[in-house]
This record gives sequence, structure tokens and C-alpha cells, in this order.
Amino acid sequence: MLPVRALLGETTEEEKRLQFLKAREEMKTLPMTPSPENAPKPKPKPKPVQPTPTPEPAAPHPRQKPEPEPETTPKPRPKSTPEPAPPRPPAATPRPAPEPPPRPILPPKLPPAPLTIEKSGFEQQRGFQPAPPAGWFEHWKYLTPSVRAEIDHAPVLARRWRYIVVHNSGTRQGNAKAFDYYHLHVRKMPNGLAYHFVIGNGTSTGDGQIEIGNRWRRQINGGHVHSDYLNSIALGICLVGDFNRDFPTNRQLEATEELIRYLRQRVGKIDRYWAIVKPHREINPPRWPTDCPGNRFPYRWIHGRFDQPGT
Repeated sequence: MLPVRALLGETTEEEKRLQFLKAREEMKTLPMTPSPENAPKPKPKPKPVQPTPTPEPAAPHPRQKPEPEPETTPKPRPKSTPEPAPPRPPAATPRPAPEPPPRPILPPKLPPAPLTIEKSGFEQQRGFQPAPPAGWFEHWKYLTPSVRAEIDHAPVLARRWRYIVVHNSGTRQGNAKAFDYYHLHVRKMPNGLAYHFVIGNGTSTGDGQIEIGNRWRRQINGGHVHSDYLNSIALGICLVGDFNRDFPTNRQLEATEELIRYLRQRVGKIDRYWAIVKPHREINPPRWPTDCPGNRFPYRWIHGRFDQPGT
């Protein structure tokens, strides 16, 4: 039986000492088992020795420019005391200016004489050319009194018209009104009919009938020659017809001769010569050739009548 103290869980000092000694003996008899914490750590294996790489020669460094030395700021010099200005000499007494000589008395100025400017070509205007006398060549066959009155009424400048050019219309019929409509609306000529006069062939107007265009009444440039300069000094007469296929009528040629003779008298002479008469193809610039007034026009007739000076 256990003692009552043991049941109660109480021990004496002697029992505690015996238990301590017994536990120490048990500790001596047990083998020492190394714990993982107290176990010796394995030595690490030595690493293989690698060969030391040979260092490459270093690239030569570019020469560096020597840095400029900072400029030394010059020390300010002490300001010198300005020397006193020398005394000015006393001002000289001004001499009296000499009196100007008396101006000569000039005569009063006269107004300048008027300048006279003479222009060349058709612009050399010396007034208006008078109409031929009333009794000159009264036996006109185609120049009716109304036609002559219109020709005389126009304000013709002296020395203006130097040429008279003869054309054909290139059509077998027509008149001044039809050609005016064509030139104004189709060819877009602002002054309409390009000729100064039209002579009919008996189709749309009478055979040899002379019609006067607006360009003669207004005394403006023609539009019948391919040259602005020639149009300004040349009158244009158009004979109705296509003279590459037909011949002009006799009445047309007679009316043309009467009209040219009267126009020469009306525009006057230039340098003692009458206006020069030319077929269109003989006066047109070579750059713009033409067969007008046609291959069947009588060129010998026109040269024989009007080539002589003063006729």
C-alpha cells in the first residue's frame, strides 16, 4: 500500500533526492544521440579554379584639348581727373556782310509757244479732208447721189487712208446686211461688217449696187486684212461672189472702178500719190497667205487701171 502522502501527491525531501539520483544514473547509461541541431555541418567542396583572363590592352584615349584658362578680369583703372579745358579766346567781332548787288530788271516773261507734234503713219492728222467739188465727174453710173452724199458726209482725216484693198466674199450670194450679221455673231467682231463697202452681184442686191458699211460712216479701222496696222490705213471693198469658181460680173468691175476713183479723190493724195490699190492676196502678210479675191479675178485689169502713179 502506498503511503497516504503519496496518494495525496506530496513527497518528502528524501524522496526528491532519491529520484534525482536515479534520473542521473539513467542519463549516464543512455547513449548520446546527436540532435539535428547539434550535428556537425559538412564542409563545402572546393570550387574548381578558373584561369584568369588576360586583360586586353586599353584603347588609347583621344587627347583632350586643354581647357582654356579663364580670363582674368582686368582690374578697373582708377579714373583720372579730367584736366581743365583751356580758356577760350574772346569771340571776334563779326564783320558786316557785304550788300548784294542790285538785281537787273528783266523784261516780263512771255507765254511759251505752243508745241506742234506730228505723228507718223495714219496718226499724222492735219485736219479733215474736204469732199471733191460738186461738179467733178458728173457722169456716174453706179455712184448714185445718195451713195455720194454718204461718202462725202463721213469725217475723213487727211493722210489717213493709204491703201484700197479689193476682196471677194467667197459666197455666191449675199449683201452687206448678211455679212454684218455673220461677222458680228459668228466671228464675234464687235464692229460687225469687216469691210467699208460691198458691191453686189445681182443675187441679194442689184448687180453692181454699192452698199456703204458702218466702218466708213464712223471712220474706224477695217477688219479685212490680217494685220492691225494695215487695217488702220486700208479701206476694204468686197465684191459678192466666189471667184475661185466664177468670174465677177462686168457691172461689178465697172462699179468697183468708179468707187475706187471717187474714194481716191475723197481721201486725197499722200506725198503727191493717190491711195495704192491692191488685191487682198498681194497685201496680206506672208505669214497668213490667202487666195482672195480668187484665181478667176482679173488681176491684169486691176493693175492696168490703178498701178500708174497719180491715176
